[in-house]
Amino acid sequence: MHRKILHGLDGSAGSFKALEEALDLAHRYGTELHTISIEEVPHYTETIGEFLEEQEALNGTFKEALTKARAMAAAKGVRLHAHVIVGHEVKSIVEFVKQRGFDLLVIGFMGHSAVYDRVMGSTCQSLVRLAPCAVLVVK
Repeated sequence: MHRKILHGLDGSAGSFKALEEALDLAHRYGTELHTISIEEVPHYTETIGEFLEEQEALNGTFKEALTKARAMAAAKGVRLHAHVIVGHEVKSIVEFVKQRGFDLLVIGFMGHSAVYDRVMGSTCQSLVRLAPCAVLVVK
């Protein structure tokens, strides 16, 4: 069974559904569980004020999501290691998996950045293709 699980948390309903699955696995098998949230910094902002405003909004979103995730983990009796990093979602998650030696990535089928209506989200699709470990996609 898996030793280290990484869960992708973007604050969407899909990511919380995936967290439920990750928590069940971690609880059942005594697996180490981590969650990762990626702050995507806007590429082109006109002013520093716009950049700071965008970053503050993201920090607030992840703060709420992490508070909820920690409460869910505590209810299951699972210790959750949370990470928030800045970068591009797919590249950052793939590199994090490689560097930290995760053997399972658990992600939601569609998150906030879903481009398609009822088709797998583009971030999810890319992670399934590029992750160097098993990927569990939760619908």
